[in-house]
Parts: sequence; structure tokens; C-alpha cells
Amino acid sequence: MSLTLPLLLLLLLLLLLTTIITTTTTTPLPSPSPSPSSSYPYGFSYHIDCGSPTNTTDPFNTTWLSDRYFSGGATSIVSEPLLFQHPHEKTLRFFPTSSGKKNCYTLPLPPPSSTSSAHRRFLLRTFVVYDNYDGKAHPPSFDVSVRSTIVFSWRSPWPSSLSRRGAYSDLLASSPSDADAVPVCFYSFATDPPVISSLEVFSVDPNSYDAASTATTDIVLVNYGRLSCGSGQWGPGFSADSDRFGRSWQADSDYRTANSDKFVAVSTKYGIKGTDQKPNYFPEKLYQTAVTTAEEEGGVIEYELSVDAKLDYLLWLHFAEIEGKVRKAGERVFDVWVNDENLTRIDIYRSVGGFAAYTWHHTVKNLSSSVLSVKLKGVKGAPLICGVENYALVPNDPSTVPQQAVAMKALKDSLRIPERMGWNGDPCAPTNWDAWEGVTCRMSKDNTGLVISQIDLGSQGLKGDISDQISLLSDLVSLNLSSNSLMGEIPNGLGQKSLIHLDLSNNQLTGSIPDSIASSSLKLVINFGLITAFAAELELPYHIMKSCHIFVKKGLLNGNLLEGRVPEELYSIGVHGGAIDLSSNKGLCGVPTLPSCPIFWENGRLSTQGKIAIGLSCFFVFCVVVLLVFVFIRRRRNDYDFALPHELTCKSNFNEILPSSFNVFGDANYVLQQVVQYSWKEHLKIDKSSVPITELVEQENEIALVISIISLINPMLTVDYYVVSFAALAAKRNRYQRQKSLMLLEMESQHAKGLVASPYTQQ
Repeated sequence: MSLTLPLLLLLLLLLLLTTIITTTTTTPLPSPSPSPSSSYPYGFSYHIDCGSPTNTTDPFNTTWLSDRYFSGGATSIVSEPLLFQHPHEKTLRFFPTSSGKKNCYTLPLPPPSSTSSAHRRFLLRTFVVYDNYDGKAHPPSFDVSVRSTIVFSWRSPWPSSLSRRGAYSDLLASSPSDADAVPVCFYSFATDPPVISSLEVFSVDPNSYDAASTATTDIVLVNYGRLSCGSGQWGPGFSADSDRFGRSWQADSDYRTANSDKFVAVSTKYGIKGTDQKPNYFPEKLYQTAVTTAEEEGGVIEYELSVDAKLDYLLWLHFAEIEGKVRKAGERVFDVWVNDENLTRIDIYRSVGGFAAYTWHHTVKNLSSSVLSVKLKGVKGAPLICGVENYALVPNDPSTVPQQAVAMKALKDSLRIPERMGWNGDPCAPTNWDAWEGVTCRMSKDNTGLVISQIDLGSQGLKGDISDQISLLSDLVSLNLSSNSLMGEIPNGLGQKSLIHLDLSNNQLTGSIPDSIASSSLKLVINFGLITAFAAELELPYHIMKSCHIFVKKGLLNGNLLEGRVPEELYSIGVHGGAIDLSSNKGLCGVPTLPSCPIFWENGRLSTQGKIAIGLSCFFVFCVVVLLVFVFIRRRRNDYDFALPHELTCKSNFNEILPSSFNVFGDANYVLQQVVQYSWKEHLKIDKSSVPITELVEQENEIALVISIISLINPMLTVDYYVVSFAALAAKRNRYQRQKSLMLLEMESQHAKGLVASPYTQQ
């Protein structure tokens, strides 16, 4: 006991001295609490369990959605489910040849954030596993593309461990801000059906990873190695540790070479400054572990990463001074060598101090081998590294011009393209693959995208119609839709200036051939008129053939319901060594062996002359109707008008001149005789100065009196006019008297029978 007490006192004294020295020579260590992070505006993410019919939740509280957004295929499960830890690794979707060679998932993109401008960026992670799910022991060969660019390639045979346990792959890609979804497509080789087990999408900062050169839509960053030094695998899906970008980090042990000195793994629980900050949001856990060497001076750490020598690479290295023994600048200095080229010298403490994150990145170009070497050589003290990221800079393959891509998708729907043809994703891209079956593409004249130059879908059993959107295919040279069961009309937009070959034969198209087909570039039309239709009413306008300068080796128009005048240019094909058959078209006319065309009917419609004739006829009928209505109205209005004509009336003292007993219509027959007598014998030449009106009144010469008075009023009126006027008045008076007499007789007859009470009998 006596010896133990002094020893304890000595140990306490040594500890106190050490604390004092440390306090006077170094800055205080940071707090163990994590450093605060700024608010994160990119929280959008989703996870698809391919092949699963239901939603699930993994041990890390991640929700996995049921399978969706796919174009075709079938589902299955791995042969050894117990080998896999997570449910989303046990199911898969595969795409047999019956679904076509190209199948896609169309994944919704994250909504644009307030900080993004011309593009949106996202991380896509896939899990692919075979595990002999089909019992054939033959892993498939296939490619995977994002948008129009091939990003992953799987070639059989796979390594045994990869085939059995699968592999995760991820990339960073950008998309225009107006794009709502991104196609992730699988292209099969031979008869191998591509497979996919899971898909994950994470929204990321559009300025991440050197945005000045890589955050545009022209580059895809494909992960070729993401290592966390001195630790095991971690990240979303592998541990409870978070990474806002959804990045998973692998252990570095499999990538260190034998050239490395004996390594030492170091770690800390203290917080690291400068982590989880925009634009890259690197997680703090990455900098809390590191690898260094046991050599105090001049140590070497080397990693080798497999690469594709045809591509350039973006290399990111992560450092943090987490060893307390380094307390000032210059105590740890080392050089970074990439493929035996010394690129930079790093002093972590000089750059950011202790317990702070530091990154360095470099673009590696012109590789001569399939191995990328990263070597750290100590200059002062031992080298240290926390993480390595290596991304292939994959240029985006040209895609189909947006308008033409829209037109092709509309055509896919209207033509009812069967699933077996694989019309999914981009019609023309990737260029390493075949375009959609039956479609030929080429680069546009301005080299900005791919355009559709040829569509050959003859005898494919199509049963839809031709979409109006086909007019957007402004570079279409050849179109063959023959021998299908297409219905509807030929779109007005069909007939682009580029079109030189058109075959719509043996279908059920209706309507007329649109004027747009009269393109000056149309040189060759094979079976142009062979548009067989059970209910077709097609026309063949003369101007189409005339303006198109058609040269056809064989023109078959038989067996249709074509009508109208046949252009001489079309009929002359046979004269110039070709063949023309116009039989079985009852509506055709205008050439030898066919009936003459009607004058007023041409090309299935009224001719100009016919329209003019119908217009004039309608105008004549209208005038006749108006005249009859006018006469009818006038006659009804004047039937019982016994007044003198307007010309024979006057508002003068006419009533004062005539006696009250004067009655011109006292005897209509007598008046008429007098008028005729005076008229023909011309006795009625009364001069107003020689025969006073009072004398005529005294003589009661009624006709002479009236005519003389009117002569005074209007000297322009002739005797003939008087005769006609009085004759008409007399006739009307007689007709009225007869109708009145008949009416009275009828009423008296009815009264006599007791049917109607007489209006003259008191009730």
C-alpha cells in the first residue's frame, strides 16, 4: 500500500504536465457535436422496387414503391432469395424479345427548384442481378441508356459473384428544365432479355461537381469508383448514415495496390467543419475516417481504378486532418500522382486547418490504359486520404429533334404499333443502337439533333390511322405504310418537300388525296394510287400529278374506289415504258378505255363550271319566287279596292264640284260602254276653256265630267289610261257584287234550314 500511493501521485503529476503543454502549443479540439448544416432544398427522391406488386419499407425506413413507369416486360424473383438482405434486391423485371429489343422506364424528374435555371440534375442508381432467375445459367448481354446516352453495358459471361449477388451502379445526369421525365432504356442483344431489380432517383444541386464544365446537359457523370477510406460500405441502402445526394460509398480495401506501404486506418468522432454544404453536400462521415501509412516519412498510398480508356474522367479526392499529432502547417505534406504524373502538392493543415474538409479535383484525359492510378507520396510526414471519387465524363449522344420525337410518339399511338416492335424511348438514339424498327434516322443539317428520314412499316398488320402530327417530320424522304389495315383520311400535312417516295397501297384509307402531296420534290411513287378501301372515296387531282413530275415504273391503281379525272401524265406512264392499271375504279374518267368525264363533275367534286351553273340557277329561282310573292301581295291588297288610281285622285275641291247624288259606279256596264264609246270615237276632246264644268254637271254626263276633271288635274294622262282605269274599277265592282249576292243567298239558305240565325231576325 505504501508503494502504491506514490505511484498514483506520480501518474497524476505527469498527466497534468501533459495537459498544460498541449494547451499552450495547440488550438482546442472541436466539439464532438456535428457541425450544423444549411437547409437542403433538394429533398425529392423515390425508389422503385422493380418486379414488386406492392410498396415495402426497408430496415432504414426507406419506402420502396411498387413497380411502375415501365413500357413492357415481365416480372420474376431471384433463384436464391435468402442471399439478399433487402426485399428490393430479390425481385426483378426482365424484357423478353416479345416486348421488342428496346424497353424503357420513363421516370418522372424532380420538380425544378428555385435555384435551378436552365437544367435539373439528378442522381440515378440502379441494382442489376441475374442469379439464374430463368434457370438458363446464362446472364444476358444488354446496354442501359439514360435519355439518349449509353451509360452501362453488361456483357455475358458475368463474373460469378456479380451474376449471383448483383451490383449497384449510379450516375449524375442533367436534363432541361422543361423536361418532366427521363427515359431509362434497356437494349437487348440477340435473344438475351435485359434485367433490372431496382431504380432510385435523387434530386441534386445543379451546380454540383464542377458545374462550369459538367453540369450542362452535354455530359453524364458515370460512377467508376466512389471509395470511403478506412471504413466499410455505407450510405443509403447500406447503413443508417445519410448522404443527401443518395451516394453510396464503398470500402477502399479492394482498390489499394501492393505498392502501398503498410496502411493505418484512423477515425474520429469529432465534428468536421465544411461538410454537408452546397453545392456538393459531402457527408461528414466521409471525413471522419481516413487511411495513412505506418511510415512516418515518405510513405506511399496507391489506388488503381478500372476505366474505359476511350473516355475522360473527373477525379475527386477528399482530405481532412483528423490526427491530433498534426498541429501546424508543414507537418504533413504529400504529392498527388495520377498515372505517374505529379499533379499537385497538398498540405491539408495549411489549406483548411485541422478537422476541416478539403477537396481537390482534376480531369484526366488521354488515357492509354484501362487502369487509372492514384498515388500519394509523402514529402513531410505520412500521406493521408479520406475518400476517392472517379466519374467518367460521358458525352450525351445526339437525340431526336424534339418536334420529330413528338410526331413519332403520336404516330406510334395512332398506328397502334404493337409492343413487339419496341417503339420506346428516343426514336433514333442512342446512335450505337438501331433506331425504332422500320425507322431510319440521320443527323440534321445543322448537326443539332437526329431527324427521321425513312419509315418502312409495310405489311405489319397495323390497324390505326395516320396522325396529323406526321407533318412535323419535315425531313421525311420515304414513307411506306402499304398492305396494312389503316383507316381514316390521308393527313393534309403529308407531302413534305423532302418526300420522294410514298406508298400507301392496300389499306382502307378514305377521303381525298390532300393538296399537300403535290410536292415539287416528289419523284417516285410506288403503287401510289393503290389505296384499297372497302369504303374509300379517293380523288386523284390533276394538279398533283402535274406538279409532282411523277416517274413511276409501275403504277397500280386497280381495285379501288377512286373517282375523278385521270391526269394525262399518269396515263402516259405506260407510253414511257412503265405500267398503269386503272381497272375496277368506277369513278375514274377522262382517258382512253375509261368513260368521259361529266362537264359539271371533275375529280370527285363539282367543277368550276358546275358551281357557276348552280349559282346562276339558284339566283333565277330566287328572283321568280320574289316576283310571285310580290304579285300575290299586290293582288290581295287591291281585290276590293274601288278607289280611283292614285293618278286619278286629287285632294282639291273635287267633292265640292260633284253633286252629292253623283255615282260613277251606278251602272258598271253602262260606264264601261260610255268609256269605250268616248274612247274609240275620240268624242272626249273637251277643252277646259270651251266646255264649263258646270255645264257637264247639269247634263249629268258622268264619264265626260270625271274625265274632264282629271284632265284639269293631270293633263299628262291620256284617254287610254282613263279607259283602262275605269274598266278595271268596273270589273272589280261587278266581281264584288256577285260574291256578295252569293254570300247573302248562302246565309238565307242556312237560315231557312234553321242552322244559322239570320242577322236580320230578332232573337
